[in-house]
Amino acid sequence: MSQPAARTWWLTGLSGAGKTALAHALASALRDRREPACIIDGDDLRAGLCQDLGFDTASRAENVRRAAHMARLLNDNGVHAVVALISPAADARALAYSTIGRGRCVEVHVNTPLAVCEQRDPKGLYARARAAQLAQMTGVQAPYEPPEQPALRIDTSVTALPLAVDQMLACQPAPFCT
Repeated sequence: MSQPAARTWWLTGLSGAGKTALAHALASALRDRREPACIIDGDDLRAGLCQDLGFDTASRAENVRRAAHMARLLNDNGVHAVVALISPAADARALAYSTIGRGRCVEVHVNTPLAVCEQRDPKGLYARARAAQLAQMTGVQAPYEPPEQPALRIDTSVTALPLAVDQMLACQPAPFCT
């Protein structure tokens, strides 16, 4: 029995929106179906491959570029990529999807409201940003450009994880990916 073509799910949204939890749940569901999957998480990238990057516009774009290149390599080798990355700039995401390839990427906007993300604040980033101890926090001092036409929007404050996974598995690439 042949495996379905590998694809990339690109989960974009604010810090604390639930991208990492969704990525782990989706990857687990794919593995349960005996489909290889790899999570490319923004925090993990920043701790290793992208530790040389800052949070200015050019560094953020380079972070997205590196994640896209990894996703393409994984897909080329038959492995699903599940990218959990704030990726705040629409133009950087568009270049990422072009790098990944036609028909391979599913853009998922993790559209959890800022107030909910700030309440969760798992890393204390919003509190530090509001206290002027952290600059360039996306959603506070730095802009986030939401996707205009993602394949799927998920608000993790109202959508249960199992339902969100089912929605992502059923999702087809958005029009810009084809």
